[in-house]
Amino acid sequence: MHVAYLTPEYPHPFCPASGGLGTSIKNMAEALSIQGVQVSVIIYGQKEDRNFHEAGIDFYFIEQKAFFIGGWFFYRKKLQKTISKIIRSKRIDLIEAPDWTGITAFMRFSIPVVIRLNGTDAYFCALDNRKQKLKNRMFERLALKNADEIIAVSEFTGRKTMEVLSLKRNYTVIPNSIRTDDFLPSDKGKLSNTILYFGTIIRKKGVLELAQIFNYTVNIYEDANLLMVGRDVEDIFEKRSTLELFKELLSEKALMNFQYIGALEYKLIKEKIEQAGVVVLPSFAEALPMTWLESMAMEKALITSNIGWAPEVMIDGETGFRRIK
Repeated sequence: MHVAYLTPEYPHPFCPASGGLGTSIKNMAEALSIQGVQVSVIIYGQKEDRNFHEAGIDFYFIEQKAFFIGGWFFYRKKLQKTISKIIRSKRIDLIEAPDWTGITAFMRFSIPVVIRLNGTDAYFCALDNRKQKLKNRMFERLALKNADEIIAVSEFTGRKTMEVLSLKRNYTVIPNSIRTDDFLPSDKGKLSNTILYFGTIIRKKGVLELAQIFNYTVNIYEDANLLMVGRDVEDIFEKRSTLELFKELLSEKALMNFQYIGALEYKLIKEKIEQAGVVVLPSFAEALPMTWLESMAMEKALITSNIGWAPEVMIDGETGFRRIK
């Protein structure tokens, strides 16, 4: 069998920064390849076209193209043409696509298309109480309506997506996964006073609330340090750096005990988790976070939010303890 993954991101030196979506695809692609399944990864929105074979996987980078008008339609048609050639030449049997902004809307292929729900734009807008662009809603709804099968990474994500987009589609829940051999438990950092946040620096992941949490913490534990790892993005409301907004909320004492080291390669994240005494990830909007799984696999003390998808990961008395106000 030959499976292809269509994605806008992937943890590879040739790609820009990648998040949980790319990591989850990498984990699946490598695991399937080890099991003898032929795997191709097709990455769109890239700086240039590039094809190569690496670690048992075929990679196809597709350049982002600008169009004077109707780019949302014509780029999709360009992708369809390019991907169809790959499907024919490599005899691909199945393609999995992401749900974000409905990239497969207006595309038709000769093989089944499976869409995996990692959180549509509609889903995150609903969780953030933001208004969604009408065209994004249309694309996402059309893509999901036309998909042969739908996978959700959590029951909450599947149910909420169908509700928000007013769809009645069945879906199968297949949670995100990690390579546990890459995140083995470690005693390093057991007595550390470092609090770790890792992930995109963005409002929806609770980073602004984290500033208030740390202000409170350093008043009680003066030697507590906060280390923040991840890519800073422009805040959707303030239209400026989320990191700067975060720092403005820190007290003078908290600011002295705060360190930001930017985005790291995926393989270096383990080292930072090892060195931390506790990991704090107070997100308001997720599907099923890879960061939670990585921290839990290493048996680190992990403090998270307690909404939506969370009870599917933090099972009270089994994988953690829930506290409800």
